[in-house]
Amino acid sequence: MEKLNVLLVHDMVLFPNSEIRIECDSVNDREIISVAESSSNQLILIVNPIINEVDNITSLPNVGVVGKIKLKMDVPNGKTRIVLSGIKRVIVKEYINNDNFYEAELADIPLNYDIEEASTYRSILVKAIEKYINNVPYMSNAVLSQIPAITDLGSLCDLVSTFLPFSYEKKKRYILEINPIIRSKLIMEDINEDLKVIALEKSIEDQVEKELNESQKEFYLREKIKVIQKELGDVNTKEDEVANLKYKLSKLKCSNKVKERIKKEISRYETVNSNSPELGTIRDYLDWMLNLPWHKFTKDVEDLSQVKRSLDASHYGLDDVKSRILEYLAVKQNTNNLRSPIICLVGPPGVGKTSLALSIAKSINRKVTKISVGGINDEAEIIGHRRTYVGANPGRIIQGIRKAGTTNPVFIIDEIDKMTKDIKGDPASSLLEVLDPEQNAKFSDHYIEEEFDLSKVMFIATANYIEQIPYELRDRLELIELSSYTEYEKLDIAKNYLIPRQLEEHGLTELQVSFEDDAILTIIRNYTKEAGVRELERLIASLLRKIVKKLLTEFDVAQYNITNDLLEEFLGKKKYQYLEKQTKKQIGVVNGMAYTVFGGDILPIEVTYYKGNGKLILTGSLGEVMQESAHIALSYIKANAIEFGIDFKLFEENDLHIHLPEGAVNKEGPSAGIALATALISVLSNKAVSGDISMTGELTLQGRVLPIGGLKEKVLGASRAGIKKIILPKQNESDLADIPDEIKSNLKFILVSNYIDVYKEVFGVK
Repeated sequence: MEKLNVLLVHDMVLFPNSEIRIECDSVNDREIISVAESSSNQLILIVNPIINEVDNITSLPNVGVVGKIKLKMDVPNGKTRIVLSGIKRVIVKEYINNDNFYEAELADIPLNYDIEEASTYRSILVKAIEKYINNVPYMSNAVLSQIPAITDLGSLCDLVSTFLPFSYEKKKRYILEINPIIRSKLIMEDINEDLKVIALEKSIEDQVEKELNESQKEFYLREKIKVIQKELGDVNTKEDEVANLKYKLSKLKCSNKVKERIKKEISRYETVNSNSPELGTIRDYLDWMLNLPWHKFTKDVEDLSQVKRSLDASHYGLDDVKSRILEYLAVKQNTNNLRSPIICLVGPPGVGKTSLALSIAKSINRKVTKISVGGINDEAEIIGHRRTYVGANPGRIIQGIRKAGTTNPVFIIDEIDKMTKDIKGDPASSLLEVLDPEQNAKFSDHYIEEEFDLSKVMFIATANYIEQIPYELRDRLELIELSSYTEYEKLDIAKNYLIPRQLEEHGLTELQVSFEDDAILTIIRNYTKEAGVRELERLIASLLRKIVKKLLTEFDVAQYNITNDLLEEFLGKKKYQYLEKQTKKQIGVVNGMAYTVFGGDILPIEVTYYKGNGKLILTGSLGEVMQESAHIALSYIKANAIEFGIDFKLFEENDLHIHLPEGAVNKEGPSAGIALATALISVLSNKAVSGDISMTGELTLQGRVLPIGGLKEKVLGASRAGIKKIILPKQNESDLADIPDEIKSNLKFILVSNYIDVYKEVFGVK
């Protein structure tokens, strides 16, 4: 008597002479498959339990199908995929319960039916199948070509069962029935039942089509639903719907004023004619009012150390914003009555603004909802449309609150600096009522028309540039800047956050793939150009995908240590080369400092002159502010030509040409004034400027040096380029505290308040 291991399958049926594909993730199933695969015949018994999701012996049937493993593959997500081919149906004499799986003693199925009777039923079944295929549009006729070759009734039943679009429960009945005559009867009963349903559907279609005329086409779907409900005996009257609305209102937690408003609308809904277009408008309004979380809160986590651990586990650094959240929770616990803060996280793309906001919500156990206001130019998007308009809807704020399902979620407003203002309205002004702590307790949406309390909502806005945030909003936001990461901060983030996360997502371990620090730094410096780590994570994921492919297709290497030598193989040639300082003094060439969305970099400025009539030529894709800075610098030098030792005839008899290399890159910003002036003085006085110096600061006509923004990013870019001395405005001295000590230790900072200080430092004039 044959014995086979048993594999329990709950959602599909394997018939003899057919194939199925199964994906297993339990340890027991994978062990059973491995044992079967290692046997000489690679056979396994497939059993469908009588009661779904119950795997004890009492639920196991006395019939199963012997299957052969044709293909087995372990996939990186920890699952095993197999292709099984059905051999034959067998009787199970006994199930033997081993520690982790079942084993079955098998016997062949006896031939206990009349052959001639079976032949008759075969002919009847063939006709039934042909009729079914002709009347069911979604049934494939591929089975018809296989039927003539099959003379055995049992084999024909199994073939037909494989193709029929019936439920798992019906197919399970077919596999458990060992008598092919009875099995064919079951199949034909189900076929006839399905044909009746199809005929009923066609009857409904014909009835609806008959009742329609040209003026009633817009009611087609509604009439069809009515006929279907009539056939089912399940007609929902308007009275039933009104009763349901009143029941929902009785369970709703909200103010008496809101309840009265909803009662009034239900009364209107009750009296409006069923064919009135107003009916749908009222129903939509009631749906919004009854599903808003008027008084539904989640409880904040009170353990501040737990909140801190949660934030530290998801984000590196960012101490200011983490401290602010902890301060808010501490004061809230102490007073038990505190307005939620309205925070705006400002920083370049990819530094983790949105993901940090999501982590804040998770750490304090609040629901989270998110909208993006970038490009919005219609104030109705914020405060909703009035109900008099066709297709009116609440604004995005109320929509977000409904999606969150609570009155105190963390509400993320993305890209707040990218709203636009035009003839349709000013959405920034509409956000005032939302983001003003003095007003948002009584926020009014045009569609809802009732006050909604937003004071418990923790709003977190994100922006890339402070100066682009509308002033009226900026006044109501608590701005927290998230500056660019240094290369070494990115290295720590990659090692502690990005690489472990991507290894897990790709089904790899640290034993299979490891990264050297130099390789990570090379990826950061030469394959990415960003302030954050978004592209860095994408590149790590791309590299790991290639490794997974190699591990599954090439079996010669089981462990990879990623070094600089392997990067070009996985990521291709280096994409970026940052600008580097000149190694010698040059006349008319000065290193400015640039702040871009990718972080900081040095900005070489070149000046030359030649015979002409006093024109100033500017090239290098300069914006309006940069062009103005060049004119201001030239005017300042002309006004002080004697002090700088410049012959004024040079201005009158020559043309000056200022050029910033990389002309395809747009350059804009008020911070290049002193660098432009220094380059002009260098070429006009024939004095060379050291390549070790870079400078930033705006210049006035009086020679004052004004403060600039983005100092940290600019200093990081200059340090990377090999600069040793940086000249910057005196008023930016406090910003030096934000620069990491390992960067400051290799640089000398010269603070200036007037251009004369720059001139003396650069040209060594006493």
